[in-house]
Amino acid sequence: MIAPAIRRARAADADAIAEVYVATWRSAYPGMLPDHVLVGMSAPRQASYWQGAITRSDQSVLVAEDEAGSIVGFAAAGPARPIVPRYRGEVFTLYVLQDHQGQGIGRSLLVGAFEALKGRGLAPVIVWVLAANPARFFYERLGGHRVAERIAPLGGAEHIEVAYAWP
Repeated sequence: MIAPAIRRARAADADAIAEVYVATWRSAYPGMLPDHVLVGMSAPRQASYWQGAITRSDQSVLVAEDEAGSIVGFAAAGPARPIVPRYRGEVFTLYVLQDHQGQGIGRSLLVGAFEALKGRGLAPVIVWVLAANPARFFYERLGGHRVAERIAPLGGAEHIEVAYAWP
């Protein structure tokens, strides 16, 4: 297996990140989120959001590239939201295209996000994930400890989210 190329996102990556974001939501969340949320997603709207996130000084956005240089996954991290106050850093998003999962890309992105947060003094770290999402087991396999639960509104419905943390 070839190690994925992980690097800091550039402004020019916003469109590709948006495409990955929309594709991964549509493949990961059917049956968990209302159909209107998934159908209504727009890569151009997401690109605008990611353009801002990449240029914000308080966030670290990382991308994973395949051998051809295409972006196949990404992660975003920064100061933790004050939901569980003892955590200083948070990985807000981590998505890998379905065809590229199981190749170590998610692990490499998570480690890269941890390193970026630690370098800024933002540890310990927390990640929130939908309780219904089987991807939560990814965080457990990588040593995340379940530390909290909350009800979060998303797409006009309430969903249970669980938090995993690392020291």
